[in-house]
Amino acid sequence: MTLLLIDWDALSTIQQVFWGISIVFSVLFVIQFVLSLIGLDFDGDADGDFGGAEGMDADFALFSVRSIIAFFTFFGWTGIAALNYGVGSTLSVLFATLSGFSAMFVVAYLFYLFIKLQSSGTLKLENALGEVGEVYLIIPGDKAGTGKVQMKVQGSLRELDAITTGEAIPTGSPIRVIDVLENGMLLVEPVDTKFLN
Repeated sequence: MTLLLIDWDALSTIQQVFWGISIVFSVLFVIQFVLSLIGLDFDGDADGDFGGAEGMDADFALFSVRSIIAFFTFFGWTGIAALNYGVGSTLSVLFATLSGFSAMFVVAYLFYLFIKLQSSGTLKLENALGEVGEVYLIIPGDKAGTGKVQMKVQGSLRELDAITTGEAIPTGSPIRVIDVLENGMLLVEPVDTKFLN
């Protein structure tokens, strides 16, 4: 039997282990990469105790599916390379382990940075307090219903739900946010255009 132009039966046990690990985890690595590109992911994570991606918390999680796949991928290929350069079995396993842990740490750290970047872009409605915007959908008066406003919050134009305690505010009217309610609703009031700018 040949594998990548190598006689599998002629390989030593340690070489077969390294090759087996390399092939299996390289395939998983490619599958995971492709799934990430199309927006899917199977990082069901072994990091529940370490703070994982599930809640999108920016906690550093060393042990996750993607970092473990990275560990074994680099472990296998480094072991093969070391053996091919004539390094003994014990040192090859040591180099492979160090390489695997390095890859594991780098992948975990990159994912941590990605999550941190993503969570820093999360909308915090408190930042809308005191800001002005424009009514997008009429806001009924006396908290009788919900309308929508358009305004810039955290540098991006947002469409947010809003109510008012006064009279109804028609579409296109300028408003100011005077409170953020517990349910995430904005409490707004009309603003006289002469007070803008």
